[in-house]
Amino acid sequence: MSSEISKVRSDGNLYPHQVDDSKLKEELDTLSYQVLRQAATERAFTGEYTDTETIGVYKCKACNAQLFRSETKFHSGCGWPSFYAPTDNKAIEYLEDRSLFPRVRTEVRCANCGSHLGHVFEGEGFDTPTDQRYCINSVAMILEEK
Repeated sequence: MSSEISKVRSDGNLYPHQVDDSKLKEELDTLSYQVLRQAATERAFTGEYTDTETIGVYKCKACNAQLFRSETKFHSGCGWPSFYAPTDNKAIEYLEDRSLFPRVRTEVRCANCGSHLGHVFEGEGFDTPTDQRYCINSVAMILEEK
C-alpha cells in the first residue's frame, strides 16, 4: 500500500475538491479509506458492484463526483466492476503506475478529489466501443440508482 494520496493533481494544480482525510477516515470503513486514499485494492470477486446490473450513476465515495454510468458497465470476469468509459473525459485523472514493476499500468483517480479508483486497461479484446476496461474497486464508489 502506498502513502496518502496527494492534494495536488499530476499537472501541479490542486484538486477542485480537497478531501479532509481525517474526517473521511472517521466516516468510511477501513477498506474504503485504504482504497480511496492509500491506493489499496479490494479482493477480487468481493465487491458489492462486481455483478450488479442496477441502472444508475456510480459516484466517487469520497466527494460524490459522477464517474461512470451503468450503461457503460460490462461483465469482464476480472472480479471487479468493469466499465468501458467514464461519464466524461474530465471525470478521471490518469497516472502511470509502476508499483508492479516491470509491469506498467495506468491508475485512474477521481479528477475532482484525487481518490484512487482502480486501473484502466486497453487492447484486451472485449467487445466494447472503446476496447478499454476500467477496473474499479466497488468500495471506491456509491451507486445512485435511477
